[in-house]
Amino acid sequence: MNSSVQHDSPEQGLRGAVDDWSSDQDAFKKVPWGKAMMWIFLLSDTFIFTSFLTGYMTVRMSTTVDWPIPSEVFALTVFGVHVPLLLIALMTFILITSSGTMAMAVNYGYRRDRNKTFWLMMATCFCGVCFVGMQAIEWTKLIEEGVRPWTNPMGAAQFGASFFMITGFHGLHVSIGVIYLAIVAFKVRRGDYEKKGNYEIVEIAGLYWHFVDLVWVFIFALFYLW
Repeated sequence: MNSSVQHDSPEQGLRGAVDDWSSDQDAFKKVPWGKAMMWIFLLSDTFIFTSFLTGYMTVRMSTTVDWPIPSEVFALTVFGVHVPLLLIALMTFILITSSGTMAMAVNYGYRRDRNKTFWLMMATCFCGVCFVGMQAIEWTKLIEEGVRPWTNPMGAAQFGASFFMITGFHGLHVSIGVIYLAIVAFKVRRGDYEKKGNYEIVEIAGLYWHFVDLVWVFIFALFYLW
């Protein structure tokens, strides 16, 4: 029984590769440039946070010195009662709530309801400011207890370096996000995007904020609950 194998010429293979590339390009032509750039930025930021958290887990699992117990380190005394992770729980609740207000702002933005979009974005900014303020309280408490990036009286010295690096980098993102959202909100209130007939910038800002919230969920789970 005879069998024949058909081989494509180099020209046909090159033409097929060009056609495949062209079809992929067409798929992205409808994506707004700003949204595509934000996704690329968030992807690169994901690699950074992943590296930080992976390094933290590696250090924690390899250290021979006892690691401080987060539920004790981050506990607060309220009316004489020792409540573990109280401040962290409030911070997490506030940040998750801000995701809801931001999602509603995007919804009303596409409805071109300038007033509701503005106030919902400002509510998101307020949540972000509260989060950063609580994080400052958390930092102050640990610094007063002697925790530094290079030393830690509670146990493993790497605890301080991991804590200040990871939470500080995330807090910086929240602070930048508050400024970014406030600028967009005031431009919405002023009617800048009404003139253009395009509120995609509200959604793009929302992508950044939701990313910041999602990263905090991983930090909360790996740093405070582990």
